[in-house]
Amino acid sequence: MSQTVEAGPPVGAGSPAARRRSPVAVVLATAAVALVIVGFAASVGAFPESWNFGLADPIDRTRRWLINNQTSHWLYTVLLNPVTDLADAGIRQLETILRWFPWYVYPVVCGLGLWRVRGRLAGALGFCGVVLIGMTDLWQQGFATLALMAVAVFGSLLAGIPLGIAAWRNDRVAGVLRPTLDAMQTMPGFVYLIPFVLLFGIGRVPALIATVIFALPPVVRLTDIGLRSVPNPMVEASEMFGATDRQTLRLVRIPAARPAILAGANQTTMLAMSMVVIAAFIGAGGLGQDVLRAMRDIDVGEASEAGIAIVIMAIILDRFTRGIATLGERGGGHGPGSHGDSSVSAADIAAIRWIGAATALVALVGGIVGHHEFPEWLQWHYAPYVNDITAWARDNLYDIGSSGIGTGPLSDFITLYLVTPLRELLSGGIPWPAMIGLGVLGGLAARGVTLGIGIGIALFGIGWLGMWELSMDTLAQTLVAVAVTLVIAVPLGIQASHSDRFQRLMDPVLDFMQTIPSFVLLVPVITLFHVGRIPGIIASVVYALPAAVHYTDLGLRRVPAEVHEAATSFGATRSQRLRRVELPLAAPELMVAVNQVIMLVLAMVVIAGLVGGGGLGLETVNALRRSDAVGRGFEAGIAIVLLAGILDRLTRGVADRLRPPAAA
Repeated sequence: MSQTVEAGPPVGAGSPAARRRSPVAVVLATAAVALVIVGFAASVGAFPESWNFGLADPIDRTRRWLINNQTSHWLYTVLLNPVTDLADAGIRQLETILRWFPWYVYPVVCGLGLWRVRGRLAGALGFCGVVLIGMTDLWQQGFATLALMAVAVFGSLLAGIPLGIAAWRNDRVAGVLRPTLDAMQTMPGFVYLIPFVLLFGIGRVPALIATVIFALPPVVRLTDIGLRSVPNPMVEASEMFGATDRQTLRLVRIPAARPAILAGANQTTMLAMSMVVIAAFIGAGGLGQDVLRAMRDIDVGEASEAGIAIVIMAIILDRFTRGIATLGERGGGHGPGSHGDSSVSAADIAAIRWIGAATALVALVGGIVGHHEFPEWLQWHYAPYVNDITAWARDNLYDIGSSGIGTGPLSDFITLYLVTPLRELLSGGIPWPAMIGLGVLGGLAARGVTLGIGIGIALFGIGWLGMWELSMDTLAQTLVAVAVTLVIAVPLGIQASHSDRFQRLMDPVLDFMQTIPSFVLLVPVITLFHVGRIPGIIASVVYALPAAVHYTDLGLRRVPAEVHEAATSFGATRSQRLRRVELPLAAPELMVAVNQVIMLVLAMVVIAGLVGGGGLGLETVNALRRSDAVGRGFEAGIAIVLLAGILDRLTRGVADRLRPPAAA
């Protein structure tokens, strides 16, 4: 799913050098080099276990205390239990309302909504997609997912829009929120579940709260950005007519910022959808529960049915919220005769209204009569066919004709020659002081003293938590997956930037890969490669590939046409123009692609702990499976956040360094 990326301010050509020459930078660089030299000279290896801070034990004691006092302590009776009851009642009530309406209303309403905002084809596809969900007997699970997601999105918007307004009004608030939102966006979704399981146990309420917080950052950011982007003449005109600040905000600024706020709502909806699926691991139910059960049973067919249902729901919600966000823009306003989308004619609008009115009447009658369940005679399962194809692939592709070519030899090659050597190098081959020194030097080179110190503290914190070797294992898997992803994605992105036809062919494939739940990707990969680190790495590559292709394509398309013409006029071939002109100019966007790939891969490698991926992911999964492992899982979660923050800041810093200086 897409995430908001906030690039840092452009860095001028002279500022990094100035920072490196500062006395603090020189002292820090000298200390970092000394750490590297001492580390290798002393051969100290991995971080000392005796330095472990031991955070797990107090967290486990806290967990036991919370369990023993859930019915008596004021924290629960006065605060947490009422919140839990209210949230659970809201989800149940909405689910009851959704199930009351007759089944045939939903495909019609979905088709009409997409027809209105996206055109006839989108409406027809939306109608068919909803029917397909019912045909695979996932109707009730779909309602459970939709109810939980709707309440979560409502909560995120209810909190996010006021926070965005507060950030716009007060730069101090914005300064506090910005790093907080950065940390929230770099944290893998799985990690969000641990503290709420600690407080609330398992069930839909901790899943709801975790989803609200996970989906919050985009709407806060884009509300702030939208309000800051309102043209000054509009505000001045409002003030000239005597409007107060509150009236100007309500009648001028918010309507003008509507596209940005709705874009934030779109991203929040997509993040909530992805998190609701992950939250099935702690008892949230819905479609995610079907995916999780299929993954445990290694049932690719069942996983594909539930996964495609989630993809359909995500695409429908994405297209609908995007359509609403751009409705006025595409139609040229909201005046008379403006229908929002040039592809939707006045006759279409009239037809939509008449069909909508008839559907409302039929919905009322059908709900009273009791046409709630999707009819059995319309159901059709394609899971057996998928399982047959998967069984054939498993039996015939693992080692094709005993030739040493197939999924098995590929898995062995990646394990023996990439993952294992890199893991051993990071875990013990590079002494821990040298690793910290190298991290500090990387931060200094990327952005300066602050980042260098921050990376050094974060790396030491990982060791202090007793997570050094597990973090290096996760880092090794992440780096291998990122490298493989970029090797595949960059050529595809280059080809897409040079061919509109190729881009159009790739877009639906990439959209499918980007919206399919990460859990679903693991199931067929496990079947072909068995359990272990390799399925997680391969699923990570598939999961991160769309973002890398899109950003590569975007960066190359932003290279000015006159630059292409100048290079061609000097006799440069297409290959020379790509290597010497296009790629260097697109370098900032390519680094953003690397940043996004790292974040997506890291999130997926954590999830791969479910299938034997090891590293920090396994500890996180154990925290959600066993009550006695919550403390260690909490430590692993903090280590994941620190590792994600290091990689995120490094790649952003390099992207800023590559960005051309702002024009004077």
